[in-house]
Amino acid sequence: MGGLYMNGSTTAGAGQTGPGASLAGSFSACLGPVHSAVRTAGPAALARALQATRTRTLGLMQAWQSALPDLSVPPLPGMNPPLWEWGHIAWFQEWWTVRNRQRHLGTRSASSGADFDASLLPHADALYNSSEVAHDSRWALSLPDLAGTQTYLAQVLQRSLGHLQGVQVQHDAGHVASDDDLYFWRLALQHEDMHNEASVYMAQALGLTLPEALCWRTGASWLQTESPAQIHVPAQVYTLGHAGPGFAFDNERQAHPVTLAAFSIDAEAVTWARYLPFVQATGHPMPPHMRWEHGAWQAQRFGRWQALDLQAPAVHLSAQDAQAWCQWAGRRLPTEAEWECAAQQSGFAWGQVWEWTASDFAPYPGFEVHPYRDYSAPWWHTHRVLRGACAATSAHVIDVRYRNFFVPERQDIFAGFRSVAL
Repeated sequence: MGGLYMNGSTTAGAGQTGPGASLAGSFSACLGPVHSAVRTAGPAALARALQATRTRTLGLMQAWQSALPDLSVPPLPGMNPPLWEWGHIAWFQEWWTVRNRQRHLGTRSASSGADFDASLLPHADALYNSSEVAHDSRWALSLPDLAGTQTYLAQVLQRSLGHLQGVQVQHDAGHVASDDDLYFWRLALQHEDMHNEASVYMAQALGLTLPEALCWRTGASWLQTESPAQIHVPAQVYTLGHAGPGFAFDNERQAHPVTLAAFSIDAEAVTWARYLPFVQATGHPMPPHMRWEHGAWQAQRFGRWQALDLQAPAVHLSAQDAQAWCQWAGRRLPTEAEWECAAQQSGFAWGQVWEWTASDFAPYPGFEVHPYRDYSAPWWHTHRVLRGACAATSAHVIDVRYRNFFVPERQDIFAGFRSVAL
């Protein structure tokens, strides 16, 4: 999801069938470090994960059509036309795992040029290449209809799985599939999972009624009080970023040492019970998904208003909202290095809301761009880093080192925060 738009299990999805399949079974919250299994998965496991994610994609397509028959959304910065979103998923998978004749080179592959075959869909590049098709122009494109988009998705998945089976055959013959061999399937899988999350938060922003089993996992048991538990982290030199084998996004490399002073951080994200006194004391505006009705706060959840759970993490908050609360409470946001280091500690609970940090989205020392060149580099220093995951995030994406990033004013994503003592 970096910027695209996120249990304790890291292998969710296997065996799920039907458009209403549960996203991840019974999930409360991640405790301590969690690493995505698909980052080191072999060909067979990746094939299963790709099919499970596609089940969710098709379920969301069906649910969107039921909730919004014309599939028309307003041209806003946080939106994409749904047909464009789904066609782009197919295009991205086709570009990197089907059309790319250098796919076996992984991060050493070219990003475009003569080593890419033609698309199964005429003019697909002019429709779905997000690097070339400006956001505001996507509403004026002559896109395939829903049936045509579903056909494109199915054809691409079949071809992609066929090429992946070729890697499996080589693996069975004694050639161990390398990280380069599998890089683009791991990338395409998580890319589709991120766009599915985007489909969920767009539906929430529009007030559409979608089956919650497609949207997020069962709720966590949040035990915070007005005096939440704190995790004390000693001063240390922490290695920030991805090191070693397996898949990593380009912005997670290179691993490098960061000197941290000792700090104390909330064991869980800030709840509404802690956030609302700030609103009442200062008059700070609540997110648009909240309202005061009949003497109580209510939250809108996929078009339905319900009583606000005061022990749930505060959500739909911007980075500015989080910073304003911290200033009022005499605390501060963690840096992303502090967040990642603390997440290695026992009792650190995360995974229900994305968490704003104090860190601008910037390259790590030694950064080298990967073939998907527009994933990270265009967004340096204009976006803010969020860490963790939200309840709509696929377990394929959840990883303690994953860096999500959005502009700090966004409130439509499922984001909250935790705080650090001054």
